[in-house]
Amino acid sequence: MSGHDRIDVAVGPTPLEWLAGWAVLSKAKIGVFVTLAAFTGALLAAGPASGVAGIAPALESALYIGLVAAASGVFNQVIERELDARMPRTMLRPLVTGQIRTRDAVLYGALLALVGTTGLATRFDVLAALLSLATLLAYTLVYTPLKRVSSFNTTVGAIPGAMPPLIGYVAIAGAPGPWGLYLFATIFVWQFPHFLAIAWLYRDDYRAGGMKMLPALPNSAGLAGRQALVYALTLLPVSLLPVLRGEAGAFYAIGTLILGGGYALSAALFAHRETAARARGVLFTSLAYLPLLFSLVLLDPAVSRAFAS
Repeated sequence: MSGHDRIDVAVGPTPLEWLAGWAVLSKAKIGVFVTLAAFTGALLAAGPASGVAGIAPALESALYIGLVAAASGVFNQVIERELDARMPRTMLRPLVTGQIRTRDAVLYGALLALVGTTGLATRFDVLAALLSLATLLAYTLVYTPLKRVSSFNTTVGAIPGAMPPLIGYVAIAGAPGPWGLYLFATIFVWQFPHFLAIAWLYRDDYRAGGMKMLPALPNSAGLAGRQALVYALTLLPVSLLPVLRGEAGAFYAIGTLILGGGYALSAALFAHRETAARARGVLFTSLAYLPLLFSLVLLDPAVSRAFAS
């Protein structure tokens, strides 16, 4: 064998790449928001002033809810793997590249769903487990296929997307309560500008994948921005429902108005002229909105007093 001859040896992924592939399959970034939302709902059911005694079960229940959400992300990618292969945004996902086999992904998703729902049912409340399972089924079997049929998919998808704080509340309280419902309504409306901005930024990808997202439809110029603004303005009164019902105080009210005003302003700029920079402005504002809103709820003295009374 000459000095110029070379034997190519296949090199597998590094441990970090291997873990990253499973994280992508689980949609880990979304999972962080889901877990945070569920934790907020659970902690409100326990009472913000409950201390470590309330934090520990709230965190445990939120982690179970996060596992079921991760299972939804896995099954979503299993169903859409052929569509993902057509879109630059998703063509490097592990099921598309072959890094993870479909069979393994299905088993992984089933394990996540089993651990999450069983944990909720045995450690907390059966109703919370049933709601979590229903959310998974709605996301996987209704919202995911609907994306190829109708732009109404965004409204349908917003329902399971808003469930985590309500499920978290039920896990601790055993039944839906006002704060679980307030946060459900707020996140339901919050999602529309968020998703419309994403859909506008990746409208060419969605067209290539055959998905019926509003900005990807013919003659849809301007619609995404205008709808984003309508929903951002709607979010203002919806997010203030706890104040109107006397369950939150001035700290929450002022903070929520500032957050909502910033979100509405970013949507107004996007509605005035749809550009990539303004769509990203809506997206970045939306990502900051939720954790700040949750902080306002948990830090508002009036909320703590209401639970202590």
